[in-house]
Formats: sequence, structure tokens, C-alpha cells
Amino acid sequence: MRSCLPRLRLTVLCGLGLALLVPAPAAGQTRFMYLSGQTVTPAYEGWWPNDDGTYSLFFGYMNSNWEEEFVIPVGRLNYFAFAGPHDLDGTERDAYDPSVADQGQPTHFYPRRNPFLFTVEVPGDFGDRELVWTLQTHGTTIRAYGSLASDYRIDPQVISTEVGGDFGSLADALRTNIAPVIDIEGSLRRTVRVGETLRLMVHAEDPDDLPRRRTRGGMPTTLDQLYSPPSSIVATSGPGLRFSWTVYRGDAEDVTFDPVQMKTWTDTRVYANSAWSPPWFIPEPPPGNNWITEVTFDEPGEYTLRAVASDGSIFSYENLIVTVTPLLN
Repeated sequence: MRSCLPRLRLTVLCGLGLALLVPAPAAGQTRFMYLSGQTVTPAYEGWWPNDDGTYSLFFGYMNSNWEEEFVIPVGRLNYFAFAGPHDLDGTERDAYDPSVADQGQPTHFYPRRNPFLFTVEVPGDFGDRELVWTLQTHGTTIRAYGSLASDYRIDPQVISTEVGGDFGSLADALRTNIAPVIDIEGSLRRTVRVGETLRLMVHAEDPDDLPRRRTRGGMPTTLDQLYSPPSSIVATSGPGLRFSWTVYRGDAEDVTFDPVQMKTWTDTRVYANSAWSPPWFIPEPPPGNNWITEVTFDEPGEYTLRAVASDGSIFSYENLIVTVTPLLN
């Protein structure tokens, strides 16, 4: 199956199954809110040219569940392949090649929409070839097709628009918006024992202070305000520098962050600790823009933690690999 979610502005979700029924407030439609049992759809978000003549292809995903998360190691259920135009249409052909399967994709999949999550650089002579991401969840295989098709060219304003950044602003200034800068103190590879606390410090800045931090109205004072339906198709979030750690590879159930991190996925439920969640409160940065977090692991293994900084329009990230060893007997 070709991914039915190549871009965020498409709102039809893949998959059917048992769900909670949520009545729409005005249109008389019935909405389905799936907590689990649904699939993850890989998404090709678009591309832009780099100064060195290469191109960056952006990928993300849509997990149709609101609660269920997945751990899918790189392999036959989660792999990339290079192909000619339409060579991998459909899912009948297994194109798994271990030499190219790993293109930096996640192995832990959070709920809901996780857009523009990672990039893959391709050479200047990539031409009309395709970079295809194959992902299988709950027995269903879906593919996303990355290409240099002209209608998929993007810029920072497009990214901001598609994630509802800066309260959905279309300001031209966002076309040249500079992503936040992240500096993780210390080595990007650490080793720690199960149950041992690992202290992490990250300095993050927004070089151009664009978009400027601002709020939209005050705190809701009535239930109608608190539970008002969205006013746009794309969920919006407010501007302002924020930072979070996520588990990019490994099982997030085995990882505990202190303090609890703001979600980086579009949880639009009220007070859901998400930038897309009413009442859209973005905490002020800590003193010196230094975020200090303690993390512990319940199981041994290798984990990739991802540092994510956003200015409320576009975002940047840095990976930290942690090897967790068993407790000594």
C-alpha cells in the first residue's frame, strides 16, 4: 500500500477497527478515536536543496492510535530501499537490503502525528529515483515514497504551516526562519547501569528569535472555551523556544525522564502536556537556557535519546546514544 499520508494537509487516516465514538460538536459527524489496534503510516514530507548540491528528504509518520506505541527495530518490518520510479508500488515485492535498510529512521513510534522527524541526504544526481520507507504494524505494510518531485519542494515556512507553527501564521519572514541550536554537554555516547541516574544538560537557543514568543488570549474560564473545537484542519501551537527529550530508538517504557518531558507529538487533548494541547501554554526557558534532565533505564540495551528544540515554527534535534549495562551481581 502506498502511504495515504504523504503530507500533513491530507486528513484521511489509514486503517479501520474498534474505536471510541466521539460526536462532532457542529457537523453531526461521528469521529473515531482509536486508542490501540491501528497501524502506523510512514510519511514523506518533502525535500529541499542543500548548499553542497545534495538534497535533504524529510520523513515522519502518523500513528493512528492515541495510546499504543510501537518498537520496531530496523529490519524487514522497518527498512529503507532505493528504487526506480514506481518500482516498489504496492507491497508485494520485498526490497529489504541490510546494507541500506538503516537510514536513521526511528524504532520507537509514539502516538499520533510525528512530522518532519528525520532527514535523509541524497546526492545531486539522485534524479527521478525514489527512496522508499517500508513499515509494517499489526500485519499491515505501508510504504512512503521519497522523491525530488517539484511539488514536494519545501522551505521553513512550509514546515511551520504543516505543523501549525506560530498559531498557523503564514508570515513571509518564516521562509528564512533559523532553527534552534542545540548543544548537549559532554559526549554523545554514554554508558550507564540499569537503575543508575544519568544527568543530562542541554543548552538550546533560538538564533533569530523568530517567531517571537507570545500567547493567544488568556487561560480558558468556561467549559465551552476549554473544549472548543479546532478552528483549523491542522492543529496549531504557539511560538516560543521549548526543549524535550524523546526515546528515538529503544523502548520508551523502559526509560524515565525527570522532569517529565513535554510531548513532541501532536497530542491535541486538553492539558496533555503538548505544545498542540489547549490551553497552549509554552513554559519559559530555564535560567541560561540550560535544560537539566535526569534519566534512568529499567532494562539493559542500547538506546538512542533524541534532544528536540523548537521555536514554535521549526525544530532541530541531536541524538545521544546510551549503552545500558546490567546491574552487577
